[in-house]
Amino acid sequence: MADTRQIMAFHDGRGAPALGLGTWQIPDESVSEVVRQAVDLGYRSIDTAAIYENEPGVGRGVRECSVPREELFITTKLWNDSHAHGASRPAFDASLERLGLDYVDLYLIHWPAPRAGLFVQAWESLIQLRDEGLAKSIGVCNFDAVQLQALLDETGVLPVVNQIELHPRLQQAELRQYHADNEIITEAWSPLAQGTLQDDAVLKGIAARLGRSVAQVILRWHVQLGNMIIPKSTRIERLRENTAVFDFELSGDDMAAISRLDSPEGRIGPDPATFD
Repeated sequence: MADTRQIMAFHDGRGAPALGLGTWQIPDESVSEVVRQAVDLGYRSIDTAAIYENEPGVGRGVRECSVPREELFITTKLWNDSHAHGASRPAFDASLERLGLDYVDLYLIHWPAPRAGLFVQAWESLIQLRDEGLAKSIGVCNFDAVQLQALLDETGVLPVVNQIELHPRLQQAELRQYHADNEIITEAWSPLAQGTLQDDAVLKGIAARLGRSVAQVILRWHVQLGNMIIPKSTRIERLRENTAVFDFELSGDDMAAISRLDSPEGRIGPDPATFD
């Protein structure tokens, strides 16, 4: 069973499990079974999004799983075409209906879409959803420090989480420092760099010495940095493996060696500065 006791504390007084299940690219027709299996293994946090087109399946998995709804932490996200005041509330309502839930635990702006210039409007809508109790906590994805500061300056409210691409090849130290200075939790998407680091010599060496997999070493690195993580898998053996990261530690030398894997060319996903 996963160690579900490790909770990340939010600045709004709530919190979330450090480890969750990512569902990007899991088809709607199969995601409910993956959710049920993950919950049986001890997962309590499930991450989806409107653009993943699998909210109905995630919702089925939540309703059919082995634990009560209140023990689960469900996240979904607002897509880029719905940032304006008149569009964001209907988009949230549609997500909630597809999920078949009365509320979500975390609602995120998926991308800042800076050229549209509407992310502050979207944030104002999320604040209202939080105040109504429909989204227990609110946050963002892929925002930089300037955009996060704009949210604070315009509304007085900072996100509890910024979910960003983060892995050993893209470590985002400066942005993580802004998060730490402002009590924003860093959440890593593609925490395993989509499998591209499996043959890295440094990580393989650490894994061999510890008797762990490369994936476990990377996830443990995230845990020791204080990141929330949402690795995705559809294989039960990999789901189980990804939970076994709370019973060992990387040394200071291990952490330093991994820090040197950071690269200016490390980004795998879209660039938030241009992605709309």
